[in-house]
Amino acid sequence: MTPQLQQAIKLLQLSRLELAETIQQELMENPLLEEIDPEVADTAPDTETLDDYEHIHADPESKGDEDVMRNADWENYLGEFSSVSKQAAGRDLEVPEEGLSFEARLTSSPNLDGHLAWQMRLSNFSEQDLAIGEIVVGNLDARGYLQASTQEISEQLPGGATPESVEAVVKRIQRLDPVGVAARSIAECLLIQIEVLGYDRDPILVSLVRDHLEDLEKHRYKPLTKKFRLTMDDLKEYLDVIQSLEPMPGARFASVEPHYVSPDVFVYKNGQEFVIILNEDGFPRLQLNSFYMENAKTKSGTDKEYFQTKVRSAEWLMKSLYQRQRTLYKVMESIVRFQHDFFEHGVTKLKPLILKEVAEDIGMHESTVSRITTSKYVATPHGIFELKFFFNSALELDDGTQVGSESVKALIKQLINEENSKKPLSDEQIGEILKQKLEVNIARRTVAKYRTAMNIESSSKRKQVF
Repeated sequence: MTPQLQQAIKLLQLSRLELAETIQQELMENPLLEEIDPEVADTAPDTETLDDYEHIHADPESKGDEDVMRNADWENYLGEFSSVSKQAAGRDLEVPEEGLSFEARLTSSPNLDGHLAWQMRLSNFSEQDLAIGEIVVGNLDARGYLQASTQEISEQLPGGATPESVEAVVKRIQRLDPVGVAARSIAECLLIQIEVLGYDRDPILVSLVRDHLEDLEKHRYKPLTKKFRLTMDDLKEYLDVIQSLEPMPGARFASVEPHYVSPDVFVYKNGQEFVIILNEDGFPRLQLNSFYMENAKTKSGTDKEYFQTKVRSAEWLMKSLYQRQRTLYKVMESIVRFQHDFFEHGVTKLKPLILKEVAEDIGMHESTVSRITTSKYVATPHGIFELKFFFNSALELDDGTQVGSESVKALIKQLINEENSKKPLSDEQIGEILKQKLEVNIARRTVAKYRTAMNIESSSKRKQVF
C-alpha cells in the first residue's frame, strides 16, 4: 500500500470543511492542478466514471506512472462501486440547503471518548470487555495515549480482571478509529498504524520505527543507510511513509466547541423512493493544467522529475476525491436500505444496525465505514443527523424481535417532553411505560443511562413547584 493510497483513505474521514481546505491547499501548491471554469463544468456530462480519471493525458514517457494508477488495488482498500444513477436522476430536484435554519446546522464536535465508546458498542465487545474498555478510554490523555498500566486498569475493575484480558482489549481499541489510539509510546502508536495499513511486511520500515526513531529525529541518517544498505533516496521514501502517519491520534478530537454543519448528503422522497444527492457545493472540479502539461514535455532532468511528481500527485488527488464521494454515496445508500422505516416515519422507527452489516452489504472493511461516517452529516425529512447516528445497539423485545437504542432514546425524550412538569416521570415509571408501549424490558438504570446521555436531568431536578 503506497502513501498515495493511504492519502486516499485519509480523505475518507475529512469533514466537508477539511476536505475543501485540502483541495484549496493542493491547488495552491501544485501548478499542474487547476479548477475547471464553473461555466464549462456546468455544460459537462452529469455522470462520471472511474475511467475519466484513469485516462488523463500525461507525458508519454511517464507511462509507468499511468500503469501504477491503473494497477492500484483499489478494490482491496476502497471498493469498486456501481453507477450513481439515482443521484443523477435527482439532480433536477431542488437541494434544500438554503432552507435549513442556523440552529439546525450546529453540532458539537465529536469527542474521543464518545467516538471510541460508539465503536466498541458496535464491534461485538462482551460486557466484560466493554467494562474494561470504558476504563481504558477513561485513562487516555488529549493525544490519545494510554496513561495507565494493564495492572492498574485491572485493579480499577469492580470484579477484577487479569492483565492479559486487559491487554487484549487495549489491542482491540488500538485498531479502532483513530488507529493507534491507546498506545503507550510513539513507536507503538506508529507500529500499530504500519500493521493496519499493511506496511509491516517491510522489516526495514518496522525496524526504523521500533528501534531508530531518535536517530531519525536527530537526522543521524548515514549510520542508518549503512546498517540497512540503503541509498539516501531509499531512506527518504521511508521517511515520507513515517511522516505520513499520525503520532497523536487523539488530537483531532480535542475541541468540544459547537461548529456549523453543512450536510454532506441530502436524502428526501421523490415519488415512492428516496433520492440520495451528494452535496458537492463548494468543491471545485479539477483537471490537469494543459499549458504546464505541454511545457513538461520539453523538460529534462530535475525539471522533468518535478513535473512528473506533480502530475502523479494531481492524478491521485482527483482519483481519491472521486472514490471518496463514491464511497460516501454507497454507504448512504446502504443506510437508507437498512433504515428505510426511519426515513419514512422518523427516529422512533430506527432499527439496530452495526458497522459490520453495512460493510458486508457494500463489500468494504468496517474501519472504512467508520471513517466515512465520521464528521459526515445527512439532511433527512426528519432533520440533520451525523451518519454515525444510524448505527445503534439493539434491545430485545418480549416477542423476540429487537428495537434500536436510538428509538428508545427518542421515546424517552418524547415522554419527558410531554410529562406534567409538576409530577415528572421517574426513570422507573418511564421504564414501565416503555414496557407497555414497546413490550421491551428496560431496566431503570438503562433509562437513567440514556437520559444522562441526552443531557436530561433527573425527575427531582425537572420538577417545577410553581
